[in-house]
This record gives sequence, structure tokens and C-alpha cells, in this order.
Amino acid sequence: MTSGNPPDRRVLPFPRARKLVIDACRYGKRKNTIRGLLSMDVTEPRRRIAELEERTGERISFTAFVIHCLAAAVAEDRTLHAYRDWRGRLVVFDDVDVNAIVEREVEGAKMGVVHLIRAADRKGVKEIHADLLAARARPVRTREHPFWRAYLALPGFVRGWIWRIAGRFPSVVKRAGGTVAITAVGMHARGGGWGIGIGSHTLGLTLGGIETRPRVVEDEIVVREMLDVTCAFDHDVIDGAPAARFTRRLKERVERGDGLPEARR
Repeated sequence: MTSGNPPDRRVLPFPRARKLVIDACRYGKRKNTIRGLLSMDVTEPRRRIAELEERTGERISFTAFVIHCLAAAVAEDRTLHAYRDWRGRLVVFDDVDVNAIVEREVEGAKMGVVHLIRAADRKGVKEIHADLLAARARPVRTREHPFWRAYLALPGFVRGWIWRIAGRFPSVVKRAGGTVAITAVGMHARGGGWGIGIGSHTLGLTLGGIETRPRVVEDEIVVREMLDVTCAFDHDVIDGAPAARFTRRLKERVERGDGLPEARR
């Protein structure tokens, strides 16, 4: 406890790195976002992941698997990660760079840190899993980097201008933040539930909780593991029909365990 503080509370320093979160949220609120809430049956992919670990000792992150499915679904219609440039044109990228939030300790506090999985649409589940593991092991040096020290020292309104200007240059957006985003809040909670986040990307996924629910499969009521997912789209770029087709493709890929080895029967 800091000396001079009242006995019923603690006053802690605010981590400077959290200014990045504040800036991203402010920028995301300016977008015309539409959201869709859906549930996916993840019984089969989770069974395959568990069976692979039991049989070989090899662990595969469930998040890495969903990232693989996300990138593959976007690759079927790349306008889903298009961005408007300063002239109002749409810039459509070839590679699907996924912005994955990895929880790390920064300045003595845990917070989500951006990790970019480049060309995720050309990587397998195991490659993405290894990429995430390497990101978690890599030291965070945000405060030490000269650029970030200078950026975080700026007033909030100046940082907001920087975000708005940079957002008009899709190549800058891609290099700094990837082309699509995913965050997995359900990893830190029990039971089902949807997360409603503030995103700054054209397309973003929030993975909620997993819980067992009854579902009709082949005219029978069975208990299945259901994952709650929130899809967020920038309505300036994506209309409802392509958004619905994307969610259908994503759901199909996830539920059939796309990219995972077949489990032994």
C-alpha cells in the first residue's frame, strides 16, 4: 500500500500501455458495426483435439483451430477484410493477417497484447498453434521501444488523430494491426455466453463460452458442446448477405473440425 492512502483502498499506477486499448476502443466506436450472435457445435473438433493429445501427447490450442477456420472462411471472399483508403476506394488484401489477442504481463499488470499471425490462410492449425506459443514466450517491450515511448507520451486527442489518419491507409492498418481480429474471452470463464466487444477491424470475432446444451442431431435430441461466437462487421464495407454467408462457412468449418486430424473411432 502506498503511504498516505486511506486504509480502505489502494491507489495503483495506471499502466501506460493500456492507452493503446483506450485508443483502439475510441477508434472502433466510430465504425458502423453490425453484429451477429451464433452458437457452434464444437463437440467433434474438441473430441479430435483431446484424442490427439491422448494418443500422441501433442497439444493443439482450440483458439488456433478457430483462427485457422476464420482465415480459411475469409479467403473464400476476401472483400470481408477490405478497407477504404483516403480516396474512398476499397483495398482488398491477398493474405489474411489475423490479429489475435494474447494475455501477457505488461508493466506489472495482465493485459491483452496484439499478436499478428501473418498469412494465416496459408498456415495449418499446428503452425498457428506454434505461432501463438512463440508469442506467449516472447518478452513484451512496449515501454522500452522509442516509438511507443513517444506515442504514449502524447495527449489522447493527438493519438486519436493518428489513429484516424492511419486508418485511411490500409497498408498501415495491415502492417500494424492485421486485416481481421479475434479475441477469446471464453478462455477465462466457465459456461456459455456471448462477448460484445468494440472492434476496429472490418471483421472481428469474439469467442465466448462453451457449455453443454441439448441439440437435435439426425432427429434425436443429444447433448452437445456449444461455443457462443459474436461476429462483428463494418457495415460501411460489408452488407448483411455476405456477412451471413461468411458465418455459414465459418460454422461449417468449425463444426466439421476443418484442419484437424481425424479422430480414431
